[in-house]
Amino acid sequence: MVEIINGIQQIGIGVLDVKKVFNWYRNHLGFDILLFEDEAVASLMSQYTNNRVEKREAYLSLNMTGGGGLEIWQFKDRIPVASENPIKFGDLGIYAMKIRCANLMKMHAYLEELGVLNLSQISHTHKPNFYFNDPFGNRVQLIEDMYSFSKQSSLNGGVLGAVIGVSDITKSMGFYSTMLGYTKVVYDAIDSVLSIDKKKCRRVILQQERTSFGGFGDLLGPTQLELVQLLDERPNKIFKNRLWGDLGYIHLCFDVSGMAVIREKAIKNNSPFTVDSANSFDMGDAAGHFSYMEDPDGTLIELVETHKVPILKALGLYLNLKKRNPNKTLPKWLVKSLALHRVNTDR
Repeated sequence: MVEIINGIQQIGIGVLDVKKVFNWYRNHLGFDILLFEDEAVASLMSQYTNNRVEKREAYLSLNMTGGGGLEIWQFKDRIPVASENPIKFGDLGIYAMKIRCANLMKMHAYLEELGVLNLSQISHTHKPNFYFNDPFGNRVQLIEDMYSFSKQSSLNGGVLGAVIGVSDITKSMGFYSTMLGYTKVVYDAIDSVLSIDKKKCRRVILQQERTSFGGFGDLLGPTQLELVQLLDERPNKIFKNRLWGDLGYIHLCFDVSGMAVIREKAIKNNSPFTVDSANSFDMGDAAGHFSYMEDPDGTLIELVETHKVPILKALGLYLNLKKRNPNKTLPKWLVKSLALHRVNTDR
């Protein structure tokens, strides 16, 4: 078996109130498919939670227009901690998530009327885009992108990628190219005009060649990563003195096939898995094999090989992906059945 990176499955967000965050993104950014909600202990993540097994609640929500989802994650027995310092552009870790948007001007006007904080003007660097802060302090970039899996009423789609601060952009490009297939450089420049943090930096935007993908690859769609290295000052580490699960973007998760092959590749490239569920994890409504590795600055990358997803759990209908050819995408009608998990009212 060969490894396949099918796309970005989700970005993890540590929050104070999982229901409140889910409802905001459901109401305003169309993440209204609640694929699962689960309450359990994160027993395998103790090395990132001060060697203590923490209980957590997690929601995985999707926008069926196309793109990755949100894993909204809340400690149950601990109050999550915010960053010691305001998070700035170029700080080490995930600075912002990228969300695809087919109608950027309408979405900008909508968010302006909504009164979101730190809403930037539309920039035309590389592709039209703008930034804002969600009500929970997370930086979000909406970027013009016409890919769609299914036609929806939402002006935007799902997660397109992430903006990641790095200390050595060449070294980080090697990691993301080798381990995750981001081999295509679509932008590489020295900038000092981005967002509200006008700092001299090198920005590199990477895309996957995407020559093959399977499973939910059509739903997840093409992706991009933006690596940022400050040139005139030393960045802070976003999760310095904090735990995985504390407030902010805690990981970037990729849907993959061939986890055993990726494990061996990671060892050969000096990026070994730091967490490995080894076989199948069970999250109540979903199951699979998950692993974590770190980029050169310690940003957590999660890999998930999905084994089971719910279609209509009230009738005991689940999709078993272990029996399917990992090189083939799932039929569109079958993926669209995830819309049965749409939530129409606040939880």
